[in-house]
Amino acid sequence: MAIAFIDLQAQRARIKDRLDEAVARVMEHGRFILGPEVTAFEKEMSAFSGAALTCSCGNGTDALALPLMAWGLRPGDAVFCPSFTFTATAEVVPWLGASPVFIDIDPRTYNMDPASLEAAIEEVVSKGELRPKAVIAVDLFGQPADYPRIKEICDRFGLKLIADSAQGFGCTIEGKHPIEWADVVTTSFFPAKPLGCYGDGGAIQTNDPEMWALLDSLRIHGKATEEDMAAANYRGHEAKYLNPRIGMNSRLDTIQAAILLEKLAIFADEIEMREKVARRYNELLEGHVSAVPFVGDGYQSVWAQYTIEVENRETVQERLREHEVPTAVYYPVPMHDQGPYKRFPSAPGGLPVTNEKKAKVLSLPMHPYLDEETQDRIVDAVRSAVD
Repeated sequence: MAIAFIDLQAQRARIKDRLDEAVARVMEHGRFILGPEVTAFEKEMSAFSGAALTCSCGNGTDALALPLMAWGLRPGDAVFCPSFTFTATAEVVPWLGASPVFIDIDPRTYNMDPASLEAAIEEVVSKGELRPKAVIAVDLFGQPADYPRIKEICDRFGLKLIADSAQGFGCTIEGKHPIEWADVVTTSFFPAKPLGCYGDGGAIQTNDPEMWALLDSLRIHGKATEEDMAAANYRGHEAKYLNPRIGMNSRLDTIQAAILLEKLAIFADEIEMREKVARRYNELLEGHVSAVPFVGDGYQSVWAQYTIEVENRETVQERLREHEVPTAVYYPVPMHDQGPYKRFPSAPGGLPVTNEKKAKVLSLPMHPYLDEETQDRIVDAVRSAVD
């Protein structure tokens, strides 16, 4: 029997009736855009992570762009982000005419290296060609970045901090979610994410009511906020027809919010299940592969992926295919090596860790419902493949 890389059907079987009922309720009331389930989900998501406010949107990429728009990013601004990440992290910066500056990664966690970040900021300040504006740290493979150190650096240089938690929503450091340190936390509800819907979706979390109002305006074509309405004496008119700023159309569908409400209800349990699968993988694979995932003391990953390191990766993948074990290689060409992004600067000294790890990382099947029998089959195949 073929092995699923991510088994969404196992999760659906667990809550099928609740999902069907949730979708049926939306179909019945017919408020398909910004319906009551959207508001309810935003409140539940805030409660889960301890954020004051959540602003949902159309996808995880827009979730990154909207805060940068709210902060007035413009040409000449610099945003510091890892190169070892999905395109969206860096893509949103040139949208607004600004420049990404690529940062190296920690060799154990694959997350942003604070030392590389600090050196890059100092170099940009020294050269004087760009204005340091913000940092986008990524919770790669589900593990939180080193937010205490990154936040200290951001505060010292006066930079905004985005926690790109597309893969890591639910991750914590000493029980605290990234919103404890970041100005905003963004996430994606792409179906393969730990908290995913059945389409596209995203969200931004903040503790700042004024920021939330601005994000809410920008996600709906730059509509007037309550403050805008009062200042311009627009009482009696619909805010969506009054547009004091340029925005975009980026709203979470009500049906997706209804689905996410049911998935969020079991999310904490699924994180524990993912942790159990990951611990067992580590126990069975440590010493057989070049490296198993490292998670620091006090750090909780949500295990969006389970990623090992191997030598001769293509040979290993081919052998695993023969055993019907699917694998994935994330970021074989980091952002600083991709054509459109080669013109943007990187941290001083280059990105040696990124360049090393891109040839070694290999992700194995990972989801909360991976049973021990299937996991044993995967482990046996990996051990055989690397011998």
